[in-house]
Amino acid sequence: MTRKMLMLVVTAVLLAACGLAEDDGGTTTTTPETTPPAAGETTTTVAGTTTTEPPEPIVIGATLPLSGPFADTGRFVRDGYEAMAAYVNEQGGLLGRPVELIVEDDGSDAGQAVSLLERLITVDGVDLVLGGYPGSSAAAQMALAEQYGKVYVSMGGHMASFQQGFQYSFGAPPLMGQWWYRGFFDFLASLPPEERPKTAAMMTVNNPVGAAVREGTVADLEAAGIEIVMDELYDLPLASAEPLVGQAKDRGAELFIANSFFPDGVLAIRAVYALDYRPKAILEGIGTLIPSWKEELGEEGDYVFSGTAMHPDLPFAEVDLLRRMSEDLYGTSSPPIYFMFGATWFDTLIQATEGAGSLDQAAIRDWLRNNEVCSFGGCLTFDDTGLPEPYSFLIQVQDGVPELVGPPEVATKDPVYPIPWGE
Repeated sequence: MTRKMLMLVVTAVLLAACGLAEDDGGTTTTTPETTPPAAGETTTTVAGTTTTEPPEPIVIGATLPLSGPFADTGRFVRDGYEAMAAYVNEQGGLLGRPVELIVEDDGSDAGQAVSLLERLITVDGVDLVLGGYPGSSAAAQMALAEQYGKVYVSMGGHMASFQQGFQYSFGAPPLMGQWWYRGFFDFLASLPPEERPKTAAMMTVNNPVGAAVREGTVADLEAAGIEIVMDELYDLPLASAEPLVGQAKDRGAELFIANSFFPDGVLAIRAVYALDYRPKAILEGIGTLIPSWKEELGEEGDYVFSGTAMHPDLPFAEVDLLRRMSEDLYGTSSPPIYFMFGATWFDTLIQATEGAGSLDQAAIRDWLRNNEVCSFGGCLTFDDTGLPEPYSFLIQVQDGVPELVGPPEVATKDPVYPIPWGE
């Protein structure tokens, strides 16, 4: 299957073979339901009768949080993996063979993510592996993938993991916490100095993901000359965000930052309204990227800024394919952003395997290190650490939708700043 074939417009039955599993945890397996391609078939003659045997599938394994605190996001990544597996089979398979996808539920536990991925490699003998989520699981799995010499395409485990000399891990695209709010601080720099916030309060989830986001945010705040008047860590699950938000309000912080996941991010915004806190701007980790943000918060979820490495409004023609997939899966032509991430990680692995022309992991690794990958998030090349050049797009929730508001050359909406409280 060529790259050109992968990006052709598909018919309305594109995902009829997806067979998405229920969201009750456990293992999900996507197996090909279409007729296998002729390439790779074998024939057997018994007593004068010739039968055609389909080629063995290429098995791709992954673990994701389909239950637990990170399941709200992990299920969208799973959907992206499964949709692309079905699409690849519709287009004739990979290396002339159908693909079979196995996704294990790691329960949002990094230890489980490692043990389950190791079982997929050593017991189930999967041919290829895909990345896990969130960054804490990805970081642990990157080391395992290196141990077994398996190419690992994912969000990555944030900057620390990419600085360990791993040769088989690639962020394609990465979700780098250190880059997360880069677009917002670029936006602030475009404002007159008197309009920028002078003080900031920050609450950060106490795990590797939060640490990565906090690291970049502290550096960005210092570069912008914004004083940090509160910098607090919290553990999950978070029972209430009101004590932390109350501190931010009491200290008069003009910029409020919640380096959070979805459930704790929702609690933070609810606390902002409950305590009548009115900062100039709010930054939030990843919760705004999930459709449930609007369902949980309604109008209170509006005007919150965040970052992303992907967005359905980016000017890449390939996104049209994901729009059609999203229409089938979710009834909307605007694909959820984490669905896009999953689809892109899967597509990158497929491109690299086709480019290498084999399942040899070193050959796939070398192809990624020496070639540009163009997919649903644009075109990327990778440095010696497995990362592309730093970048981040700015989004802001407006009327319940995470709109692309920066940088100006790709923005489809203007950012709203300061927050129009009560207007």
